[in-house]
Amino acid sequence: MTLEDIVFRLGIASAAGLLLGLDRELRGIAAGIRTHALVALSSALITVSAMMIHDDLAARSMSNADPLRVIQGLAQAVGFIAAGAIFVSGGNVHNLTSAANIWLAAAVGIAAGAGQTTLLIVGVAFGALIVTLVRILERFVSGWARSDDES
Repeated sequence: MTLEDIVFRLGIASAAGLLLGLDRELRGIAAGIRTHALVALSSALITVSAMMIHDDLAARSMSNADPLRVIQGLAQAVGFIAAGAIFVSGGNVHNLTSAANIWLAAAVGIAAGAGQTTLLIVGVAFGALIVTLVRILERFVSGWARSDDES
């Protein structure tokens, strides 16, 4: 993998995380643009690293390591981080949308790290559409339940 490939993959992951965190940041939620960008960047970095290790070991006929195991471990770790963002207060659950958005930031980071740019773009577009369009719809539909990120 060339330096340009690495910079592109990590850069697009960071940009995607920034975009996904923008709604959270504008809403004043702690898991904002920096958190989402760092989750996406770290996911891409781990994915690129796993692929490079796999390629290096395969070139030397030293191992038949499976880089998908790294992605599996990454998905589990991000699940714990996202679960830690969720809390219950007074019988109400809070931060579910932020937790799901963090999960999405990790997924687009993995896609960026794997060089799946089209998948990343479509995923970010749908994610951004969901968090913004649903927020707009909530304002116009009377009786719509309050967002899970609000008190």
